[in-house]
Amino acid sequence: MQKIINLFDFKQKINYKNEILAGLTVAMTMIPESLSFAILAGLSPLTGLYAAFLMGLITAVLGGRPGMVSGGAGATVVVLIALAAAHGVEYLFAAIILAGLFQLLVGIFKLGKFVRLIPQPVMYGFLNGLAVIIFMAQVAQFKIFQNGTEVWMQGNMLYIMAGLTMLTIAIVFILPKFTKAIPASLVAIIVVSGIVYFLNIDTKKVIDIASVSGSLPSFHIPLIPFNLETFKIIFPYAVVMAGVGLIESLLTLNMVDEITNTKGQSNREAAAQGIANIANGFFGGMGGCAMVAQTLVNIGAGARARLSAIIGALTILLVILIGGSVIEQIPMAALVGVMMMVAIGTFEWVSFRIINKMPRHDIFVGILVALITIFLHNLALAVLIGVVISALVFAWESAKRIRARKFVDDKGVKHYEIYGPLFFGSASAFADKFDVANDPHEVIIDFKESKVTDMSAIEMLDKITEKYHKAGKTVHLKHLSPDCRKLLKNAESVIDVNIIEDPTYKVMTNN
Repeated sequence: MQKIINLFDFKQKINYKNEILAGLTVAMTMIPESLSFAILAGLSPLTGLYAAFLMGLITAVLGGRPGMVSGGAGATVVVLIALAAAHGVEYLFAAIILAGLFQLLVGIFKLGKFVRLIPQPVMYGFLNGLAVIIFMAQVAQFKIFQNGTEVWMQGNMLYIMAGLTMLTIAIVFILPKFTKAIPASLVAIIVVSGIVYFLNIDTKKVIDIASVSGSLPSFHIPLIPFNLETFKIIFPYAVVMAGVGLIESLLTLNMVDEITNTKGQSNREAAAQGIANIANGFFGGMGGCAMVAQTLVNIGAGARARLSAIIGALTILLVILIGGSVIEQIPMAALVGVMMMVAIGTFEWVSFRIINKMPRHDIFVGILVALITIFLHNLALAVLIGVVISALVFAWESAKRIRARKFVDDKGVKHYEIYGPLFFGSASAFADKFDVANDPHEVIIDFKESKVTDMSAIEMLDKITEKYHKAGKTVHLKHLSPDCRKLLKNAESVIDVNIIEDPTYKVMTNN
């Protein structure tokens, strides 16, 4: 019983008012976004709402980060647009199931911890790029369809939409200065909707995007051939979707950790995301991942437990079943205003204040990640490139730190005291430190302040000791750490290495 209590975090003190109101606010902002993404992918609008419900509920109950909201995110569905267009929606559902399996395996094998390898400049770039995407997606709502063509609003329609949006932004910005008892976003949506309804203002509403009424999602096995050819088709899409979903979800988890000063469970969240996407594939949802904007709305409304996300998911289900006609009348200006404020809150403004204090390569990485996020809408690619560049810069800087202190003792033995890590990046510079031709008969290479880390380092050690051996000289490798000695021992089948236990200072010799 105690395990069940811990699983659902029932021991956590819950502010039920904040959780319920935050959940309702999240649902209101998630519905139009889910509909838009589904339509963008050429899917039925209900596939977006089913994804919002299934992702939200399952990850809220099973996930590793209370307060985080998941749903039918555009980052993942964009990956699958080409698959759905070329092979149909059944292949899309199959790819979502396979992606969910990959994510579940990441959680089971505890690979979610690798998100810690993402540097802070990459996080800045990711969040700033995402903020721009969220904001521009709202600007796109100022378009309407005329004669089958999408055009910008003009005249009174534009002025009304802009005015209502500014009113929403004003309420969200000003209300928290007086009271935080009720989420400002929810108040803004209710006030603007009331004004539009009672004054009978003609403006763009949720119904203008799509209908949100439907029935319960039903179990459905994708109608595809179960053979190797099908697997080859869906595999690349599933891998990319799984990667994009995990990266966005785990980055969102880290973001909430920082905001709430608490610690989430990345592996548990990865497994929950996988289970939720598997359910999506079998119940007609378009799949998804954590949603940064809705998570910020949720946290900003005071939610800290799982209840708010559960309330949000159940609200979406009720909207699908019985409340569609009400939600369809919410003016888009209210939702646009809320999401614009979310975008402003998502942007890491602090990155501008500290930009002159950051290394130039960190500035470059942050800007590059933001640009890739904005123009390619590929969060996984942006983060991957950022991490790779950061890793290469780190390797380059570390390679420059390798150095050697040289001296000859009273016995005529030449000592090389190595400082800095010996790895693929520093191996060449390490080799340049030695003067094989002019060194005495006996040489000691001391690794007390260094470490042998990879195969390139072992190969370079072998080349150096071989040069001394051919010159008729003896080399001792001194003060190797236990893990370095093990690494060299394991490499005996590849290079000529002999490890000898020295009772005084433990050396590995090659002679």
